[in-house]
Amino acid sequence: MKVSDKDNLILITNDDGIDAPGIRKLAETAAKYGQVYVIAPDGQRSAMSHSITCREALRVREYDMHIDGVKAYACSGTPADCVLVGVKKILPRKPDHVFSGINNGFNISADIQYSGTAGAALEGAFLGIRSAAFSTGTLPCTEVCDRYLAATIEFCLDNVPEKDQIWNINFPDCPLSECKGIMNNTSVYTGPFYDDTYTEETTETGEKLYRISTKRIWEAPAGTDLGAIAANYVSIGTVSNVR
Repeated sequence: MKVSDKDNLILITNDDGIDAPGIRKLAETAAKYGQVYVIAPDGQRSAMSHSITCREALRVREYDMHIDGVKAYACSGTPADCVLVGVKKILPRKPDHVFSGINNGFNISADIQYSGTAGAALEGAFLGIRSAAFSTGTLPCTEVCDRYLAATIEFCLDNVPEKDQIWNINFPDCPLSECKGIMNNTSVYTGPFYDDTYTEETTETGEKLYRISTKRIWEAPAGTDLGAIAANYVSIGTVSNVR
């Protein structure tokens, strides 16, 4: 469906939780282009990847986001659960689009494999729905995100990714005056975005505790998602699902 088609049915979710400012920004903007349903986790679910809930029931309750025309629900499950239960039980029909985000933190490079934001969009693609993941460096949304969000939504409405792919969109957190615009067709940088290390602690009982610590790596080839963000471009690329 195109931007001009007001019959667009859009399902929105995220992994930061239904109270996160990013999902509100995405829902408010997407509502200009069609009927929006929000089904999102009832709390923080970052780094859940594409996991689903198999051993317990999902709890879903109506949630008032105070956005005109937007119907919203909070779900006890993962981001992928939200897409599944929305498509299978809650929405009046199969949605035309699944939008996931706006995530608090970039989803680029090899880090994508951990992302609940990307996992939800990939679940949409697995169900045969045109899907996109939206992420930015810091929230509340930066002025770059505010400036380019509508344009990237319109891009997703007007352009169809290859089969089993999603659009993956990242907004740099630089000032708007330093943003160089949109870079299309970025590839996923297969190197690391984070250098992960662990600190070790010992409890009074002798038990070992290990806490992860991360440091960002800002070097990547031009034309990659990480390279685009490091150079202050909005990055639009694709991520492939597994069949």
